[in-house]
Amino acid sequence: MAAPQIQPAKPPLRQPVTSVWGVGEERAKQLARLDIFTVEDLLLHKPRRYEDRRKFLAIRDLQLKEAATVRGKVVAAGTKTWKKGLRAMFECILDDGTARLHCRWWQSYPWMEEYFAVGREFLVFGKPESLRPRTIDHPETEPIEPGEDEFVHVNRLVPIHPLTEGLTARVMRTLLWRALEKFVAAPRQSAANFPDWNIFEERTAALSRAAATLPTRANAVHMIHFPEELTDVEIARQRLALDEFIALQIQIQTRRKKFEAAAKALPCGGDGNRLIKPFLGRLGFKLTGAQARVLREIRADMGGAHPMRRLLQGDVGSGKTVVAAGAALMAMESGFNVALMAPTEILAEQHFRNFSGWLAPLGLRVELQTGSRKTSNTQHPTSNAEQTRSSHSALRTPHSALLTIGTHALLTSGFDLPKLGLVIIDEQHKFGVTQRETLVRKGAYPHLLVMTATPIPRTLGLTLYGDLDVSVIDELPPGRGAIKTFVRPADKLPKVWEFLREKLKAGRQVFVVYPRVEDDSGERGLKAVTKGFDNLRKNLAPFRVGLLHGRLKSAEKEAAMADFRANRANVLLATSLIEVGVDVPNATVMLIENAEAFGLAQLHQLRGRIGRGAHESFCILISDAKNPEACERLRVLEETNDGFKIAETDLKLRGPGELLGQQQSGLPRFRFGNLAEDLALIRQARELAANFLG
Repeated sequence: MAAPQIQPAKPPLRQPVTSVWGVGEERAKQLARLDIFTVEDLLLHKPRRYEDRRKFLAIRDLQLKEAATVRGKVVAAGTKTWKKGLRAMFECILDDGTARLHCRWWQSYPWMEEYFAVGREFLVFGKPESLRPRTIDHPETEPIEPGEDEFVHVNRLVPIHPLTEGLTARVMRTLLWRALEKFVAAPRQSAANFPDWNIFEERTAALSRAAATLPTRANAVHMIHFPEELTDVEIARQRLALDEFIALQIQIQTRRKKFEAAAKALPCGGDGNRLIKPFLGRLGFKLTGAQARVLREIRADMGGAHPMRRLLQGDVGSGKTVVAAGAALMAMESGFNVALMAPTEILAEQHFRNFSGWLAPLGLRVELQTGSRKTSNTQHPTSNAEQTRSSHSALRTPHSALLTIGTHALLTSGFDLPKLGLVIIDEQHKFGVTQRETLVRKGAYPHLLVMTATPIPRTLGLTLYGDLDVSVIDELPPGRGAIKTFVRPADKLPKVWEFLREKLKAGRQVFVVYPRVEDDSGERGLKAVTKGFDNLRKNLAPFRVGLLHGRLKSAEKEAAMADFRANRANVLLATSLIEVGVDVPNATVMLIENAEAFGLAQLHQLRGRIGRGAHESFCILISDAKNPEACERLRVLEETNDGFKIAETDLKLRGPGELLGQQQSGLPRFRFGNLAEDLALIRQARELAANFLG
């Protein structure tokens, strides 16, 4: 008979939370609702705030509704019942020699009379509900035992943790105290129990003086729950956040190293003469210094040993599309095909027009593939026959490089582009990481350039995009008109209509944006384009108003955009569909109604549809919002056009989860790290991870 196999014991960190005294099956279910399953989960359950319960007041000095701690002896206690015994209240009375305090609980349990026995001394914390008599309902209490000088719930800075139904603050605090006493109390004990907590201890201290000044992880965990002073909390948080960031950076950098070891770069640097030189000569304007610098960075990548993985960010109107064209031409000079994916048909079609105008004179083919249109000619399609022509017919000519522009249609199994050398993804935040990888896998490690006109906060650039090299276009082309932004209440709309008519009479064009297509959302007061179209035409008569929203057919959308570009429509009433892919230099006014219904980055993108010509432009945000966060968003837009400042503010207001969507972002859930504030820690973690990996 074979000897039974002995399973190795789980490390203390990985032991179930039931190994903490007082956690049975029912308590474990409650903790599971807080994502607490192991000892480590419990120890890393961060307090949401702290209460200072060290200051004692005499009972006579208690103030109504003001939290305080008092100390006194029980002089009376008992249960009161009424309504024929259906309800019970337990009450005990404390005396400290200055006055008496009535403590009441609106439930009575058999153990309470023994616990609050006459003559026993207690510390009590709470807010008086009445001063005649002095009364606190459901106070926090801690008995004072002879010779005992440590208290969990009073007489200290007390942590208040996130809770769930059936789990009180007192119980959570007690469980954490027990876990700390059992697993972390003695330094030797914690080092032995949790060696993985000390992975970075010695190496971090050796590599960074700043990190060496932080407490050990074990001490930090104790400090975060039961600090001696409030200043301890931030020190402990920084230590625990640094560990989180180091772990993430090691993961990011390990993935990048494995990728570079496995992938050999395609030679896509081009020669710089056959296509790029004539392209730049035909542009009609000179590249900005930032554009030229970024093109040099891209050329170095595409001619390097490893496939390019680069993020190109720049504010609205900074000229990213021209840089993308330059990158495409490098690949095409080298004989490779290029795919460019955009999130909307409108943006894809605009790219198709722009790239066709730039590349067709160079003898290059540009094709469009969206859910509703496929074309293989280099001119903008005008007939149904052209719109339905297969984009794959041209692929059978192997000697001519091809640029295919499309939407999510490029992700389908039916799309295939031989000899794919470069993938460009525009407005990358509209796509998930999986979608990006799906397109890249259609080639053999093609180069990748992802672009965004929504500037990315620096902390996210080092975490979410930590495996990408970053290029920034930090200057706008010359000759752009300034954009002035104003926030106005709805009762000022009559004056706004007058202002719009003045600009229309001067020959300019106007965008008007509503948050809804139809008035079917159930949200009162939000304007819808279908319902407001006739009213807008009356307000701006005799000027012609076009209509654009997501429920129109593709041909109807294209017709509406064509009319607006040609100034056959003076005003375009639209939803946020126009936030990307619309470039009409003559449009100088953007009116956004119910502006509080849009996100900060979205408002900045919408505003970026104007200011694209030489004329001064105006963005008018109509809102009667009273919500502080909504008011802050609008205030920021009124004060600055700097997309990077706006991005930092957006991160602080919403946090990364809401800003990016957790599923799309791929970011871990940080317990202690703060992506809106911890730039210095993230930079330090990146350096430490690089040194750690050698």
